[in-house]
Amino acid sequence: MTFESPIPSIPSAAAGALAGLAAGAAALGAAELLAGILPGAVSPIIAVGDFVISIQPSGAKQFIVDLVGEADKLVLNLFIAAVALGAAALIGVIARTRPGAALIGYGAFGLLALAAGLREPLAEPVVILIVAVAAVGIAVLAFRWLIGRAARSDGPIAEMPEWGRRRFIGASIALVGASAAGGLLGRFLTQNAPASAAPPGGIPQPVNPVPTPDPAASLTGVAGITPIVTANTEFYRIDTALLVPRPDMSKWRLAMKGLVDRPFELTSEELLAMPLFEQYVTIACVSNEVGGGLVGNALWRGVRLKDMFEQAGVQATASQVVGRSVDGFTVGFPLVHALADEREPMVAVAMNGEPLPANHGFPARLIVPGLFGYVSATKWLAEIELTTWNAFDAYWVPLGWSKEGPILTQSRIDTPHNGDRLTAGLVPIAGVAWAPDRGIRAVEVRIDEGEWIEAELSAPISDATWVQFVHNWNAASGDHVIQVRATDGSGEVQTDQRTPPAPDGARGHHTIQVNAGQG
Repeated sequence: MTFESPIPSIPSAAAGALAGLAAGAAALGAAELLAGILPGAVSPIIAVGDFVISIQPSGAKQFIVDLVGEADKLVLNLFIAAVALGAAALIGVIARTRPGAALIGYGAFGLLALAAGLREPLAEPVVILIVAVAAVGIAVLAFRWLIGRAARSDGPIAEMPEWGRRRFIGASIALVGASAAGGLLGRFLTQNAPASAAPPGGIPQPVNPVPTPDPAASLTGVAGITPIVTANTEFYRIDTALLVPRPDMSKWRLAMKGLVDRPFELTSEELLAMPLFEQYVTIACVSNEVGGGLVGNALWRGVRLKDMFEQAGVQATASQVVGRSVDGFTVGFPLVHALADEREPMVAVAMNGEPLPANHGFPARLIVPGLFGYVSATKWLAEIELTTWNAFDAYWVPLGWSKEGPILTQSRIDTPHNGDRLTAGLVPIAGVAWAPDRGIRAVEVRIDEGEWIEAELSAPISDATWVQFVHNWNAASGDHVIQVRATDGSGEVQTDQRTPPAPDGARGHHTIQVNAGQG
């Protein structure tokens, strides 16, 4: 009598895919958890996402912003996770018949995560290696465990018994669930890592305390109009950081370098010890569509950039100011713009009376009145370099955006909204208009291609901020088209010629359609 060892069956492609996906989820969840626990670790999803952003083709930024707005980072995170899990499922299908493929496939993803992680300026190489090795090891072990449950060991019978199928599916789902919980916990720990705040005494008071805008000088009584000051929690955020950088404040320094006579570095304490001043400044994103919301006005407190230039001694050959973030992002703007008497660029350390929120650049950021953020508003600032105009192109310039980015004269109708059904009679048409560093001289509205009618304006805080406007319209019954245009302080009237945001900002009159009916 002879005895034959049972021949394991080959699991189905579906079983291999589920085992592979669950193993990939285990690897991602473990890596996210480790990234939230270990100092110097970086989420592989974030690291790969940052790499994707760095190689994006021209026009990709505007397409994504147009499509999903400020949810662009979440969408990219989910897309990368979905691609990784899909690839893990494919590895599982292949590895059910070729066991070595699991190690090769998951190992390749580990190398990709390692390479991407090593590009992160705030990452520790040894910690990144540990996370990558751990993730690969967990993926391989999890796959082998699950695929072992899927395989029959009692003969080459085509179908897995019902009890075996249930145990395999249950184990896979449980592993995916546990991995998701671990990943979410890790991401929570990463996003809510304690950030060093201002010294115990808080941000020092400015040498020129700016009074709060007088409510009587604004149009706050108009329902639906944008407030003069944008709350920190409502302020738009558009940047390239998938995860908010949280620099180690014991190591953080702000460097002034390049074409200067006396380069220097400042700790946070030394920066805050310099004379601080305040100013209201409206800033805007170049991606903002006509009528869009990627614009805001805040009270910024910080150090005059001109004071820092004076301390450093700017050389005569310097013509460009380059700002670098702790995560490597760069901006560049003309030195002559920064030195002009009519504007005050600054290294901001506070926003609306509070230390800079992490989302908006803690511990320091650049604010340059009159320039779009993509050429000026470096968040999480680490370096200011003086160089020549032709020596360096900042982050967005090679991607097709203009090297010079003055904010255009723009206006927006806040109320009524496009498509609103109104009651005939007195209707306020209200909104905001801005042309930072030139100011707004007038705002006009037009109904149904009629005459332009000048609107009432709020009292401007300064030429660097927006103003509110309102026109009380006696609406007749029927469909109507409403347009708005602004005239800036130099006398330039906002153009009606429509352009897309790329390469230097959207142009055109904000236009809405409404219907007025009988009450």
